[in-house]
Amino acid sequence: MNLKPEIKQLALANRSVRYVSIADVPGVDELPFSLRILLENLLRQASRGTDTQAEIDALLARRLGSGLSFYPVRVFGQDILGQVMLVDMAGIRDAVADAGGDPSRVSPKVPVDVIIDHSLQVDSWATPDARRINLEKEYERNGERFAFLRWCASSFEGVRIVPPGKGIMHQIHLEHIGKVVWTEQTAEGELAIPDTCVGTDSHTPMINGLGVLGWGVGGIEAEAVMVGKPVALALPEVVGMEVRGRLREGVLPTDLVLAITQRMRSMGVVGKFVEFFGNGLDALSLGDRGMIANMAPEYGATAVYFPIDERTMDYLRMTGREKDQIELVEAFAKAQKLWRSEATPSPTFDAVVTLDLDDIRPCLAGPRNPEDRLDLDTVPSAFLQHHQEIAGRPLDANRAVPVDGESFSLRDGAVLIAAITSCTNTANPVNMMAAGLVARKAVALGLKTQPWVKTSLVPGSHVTAAVLEKAGLQDALDTLGFNVAGFGCTTCNGGSGPLPDALVEAIERDKLVGTAVLSGNRNFEGRIHPNVRAAYLGSPALVVIYALTGSLTVDVTKEPIGTGSNGQPVYMRDVWPTAVEIAHAVEGAYEPGLFREKYADLFDGGEAWNALSGERSERFAWQDASTYVRRPPYFENLSLEPAAVQDIEGMRPLVILGDSVTTDHISPSGAISLSTPAADFLLAKGVEKRDFNNYTTRRGNHDVAVRATFANIRLRNQIVPGIEGGMTKLMPEGMQMRIFEAAEAYLRRDVPLAVIAGKNYGCGSSRDWAAKGVALLGVKAVIAESFERIHRTNLVGMGVLPLQFDPGTTADSLGLDGSELIDIPALAGNLGVSGRVEALVHRANGTTTTVPLTIRLDTEEDVAYWRHGGILPLVWRDYVRAKPEEQVSHSARPIQGDAAEPRHELPDAMPASDVPSSAQGCP
Repeated sequence: MNLKPEIKQLALANRSVRYVSIADVPGVDELPFSLRILLENLLRQASRGTDTQAEIDALLARRLGSGLSFYPVRVFGQDILGQVMLVDMAGIRDAVADAGGDPSRVSPKVPVDVIIDHSLQVDSWATPDARRINLEKEYERNGERFAFLRWCASSFEGVRIVPPGKGIMHQIHLEHIGKVVWTEQTAEGELAIPDTCVGTDSHTPMINGLGVLGWGVGGIEAEAVMVGKPVALALPEVVGMEVRGRLREGVLPTDLVLAITQRMRSMGVVGKFVEFFGNGLDALSLGDRGMIANMAPEYGATAVYFPIDERTMDYLRMTGREKDQIELVEAFAKAQKLWRSEATPSPTFDAVVTLDLDDIRPCLAGPRNPEDRLDLDTVPSAFLQHHQEIAGRPLDANRAVPVDGESFSLRDGAVLIAAITSCTNTANPVNMMAAGLVARKAVALGLKTQPWVKTSLVPGSHVTAAVLEKAGLQDALDTLGFNVAGFGCTTCNGGSGPLPDALVEAIERDKLVGTAVLSGNRNFEGRIHPNVRAAYLGSPALVVIYALTGSLTVDVTKEPIGTGSNGQPVYMRDVWPTAVEIAHAVEGAYEPGLFREKYADLFDGGEAWNALSGERSERFAWQDASTYVRRPPYFENLSLEPAAVQDIEGMRPLVILGDSVTTDHISPSGAISLSTPAADFLLAKGVEKRDFNNYTTRRGNHDVAVRATFANIRLRNQIVPGIEGGMTKLMPEGMQMRIFEAAEAYLRRDVPLAVIAGKNYGCGSSRDWAAKGVALLGVKAVIAESFERIHRTNLVGMGVLPLQFDPGTTADSLGLDGSELIDIPALAGNLGVSGRVEALVHRANGTTTTVPLTIRLDTEEDVAYWRHGGILPLVWRDYVRAKPEEQVSHSARPIQGDAAEPRHELPDAMPASDVPSSAQGCP
């Protein structure tokens, strides 16, 4: 089919806009809505002179796995990966200048928004001053980083930075930044297009709930989009989820989301699109939809799309969007067949799942993964099993541990942290009103929070805090210790802050299994707090309940949650609000004027922000002594042409890991503990322990971040069985040592490294340092049973070769113990999309095993990136070789009518190179 792009006019009340029509494309009614957006993108490329006919044909024929070029409208990020991304951009400017090029040409070609929300830590809590104190400490710790980001806003065209203290990126995205329909000025006039994005955070799909197609990518891939390159996308399978019925009384949106997470993770949707359909969608508010989509990375889906409908329009009106924008969204969606109503025929999906809302029950999920769902009445018995697994001993209900200076004792299962946190939940009005109503009823009955529980409330936007005040619910939350502690991403990102010293001493002395209950989206091992061994996700209302009980061993569905001021037991049913009560609270508190008021100063950071340096300049003034922001090492001594592909010979396994190894295991985000390589480095630089901050905030410095790689305190490396933490053995000696030191030793010996892993390697956050770190350690290949989508892409983007075992082949079935040498021969002849190679595993006893592997380069772009040693070297070469007139973004093209080997000094940094080989370091 030869499709010619058709440009049409859309008449609005006060203007007319042009658009590339898809409504008349044969077969469009059968396409899922998410694929219709990809179709528009391809037709729009064709209207600008790019030949996308083969890709259009593949999409319409639904040839799964076919390569598509997708140009997102914009890039959306947070201050951690967003900062790393911009550090690399500043580094490219330097590298281009050093090569004799013009650094001013290095600038984003698409709009970029970065929200500073991942640097907040709960240092102060349960006090009216907590919000002010925590923001002051955030600036005190991160002023150097913030100054760099302020420089980026002034020195890179199209970059906007939202200062600290404004909220969580995804809630701000949903409530304010997401447009649903974007417009751009072209030579022919204003062009309307679907709002699309990629984000440097894995929970970017939350915006899918608003009808905006977007997903999380690593900072490396986002950088490619920034400089005008497309996202290389293999046409995904689209799983349709049909919604039926309504939620029962007493069931909250978090319960629904955790049930979906469990079901979709067990079904297996990694790398797929999930799209909701059916008339039951009308029962899901925008808050519900955003929550469901937010959890996409927890079950592995690339996107979780909700079509534009009346619920979308209601939300745009409620959140105070401009009248003209609301008119444009509805008119454009209807003209483009991107609108869903009861009369809309259901698209054809590759698979269909039915979701009956009536089946959902109250729950928690834990102790270490969001898909570990537990019916609420099974939590105490489940915790007994979790305790046995964690502690290696049965729980003794009579064992009480004294706490120095306190009148209470601690027991296994004590809730140490109860945190209402995360954009996943605080963006949902029903969830927040329910929590406030529980608190109000509990206070009225005389209940109090247990004294060992650290409580915090960190809303995702100022609107949420304002509506709790307006509804008269914040006072009760304050009474229970849930004072607003700031606005940002805290506990579920590892920013829970310190526990009292006396508690920590008792926990560590007696090896207690402490717990946390949080309304977050992540509870991975070692993530929430070093002294929390079991963490459980739940609704904000349940967070309040468990702050009252103070223990996971209490059955809150049957046992009292406390004793009232009258001396009588109080049960959860006594404080749980009805759906009518919640609806009344929501209707009375949320209104457009409040949203307009709170977002009017979104980009105004006030006196503290304005006091930071950040004056405009062509090149950033790097400080050699900085332990936060350093010039990246990836561009040193690069050749103008990539090196020839070489076989990989003599790899040593650095780590052998099991299933579901997260990016937190690979590159942790929590506190920097003493006796770790990163801590030793900082101490050597004169940084005192109290100023370590955390791994997350130090990722702008590669010297710290590379030392954090595989430093998670809960890592289990099978080369050193029975040991937790970042340890391995140096081979062939078999000497046990820290992973970083082993990698240094292998580097000095010029020995390439491999990572061996199980299923779902790299699940979790879209953390590019989980790829950068292994690359800088000298890892040439990761051999796994399967990969999570974003992490596989990040590995390719750093020049690390992802290789996949055939089904049934595992590290255990091969009997690998780390003493092996691994070769990947004939690589040049087999390199290609999904190519096949045979690894040779040479064992210490002299035998050799041949292991078939699939090369997980899934698109031609993947192959090109890997050949160049990663995206960054390719981008540098493009800038150095290109003429100025070639540095034009894709979106700026006119519509045509209708139609070398880097080396660095040890120990500060590890080496980089063009391509993996036995004789080169890795970028």
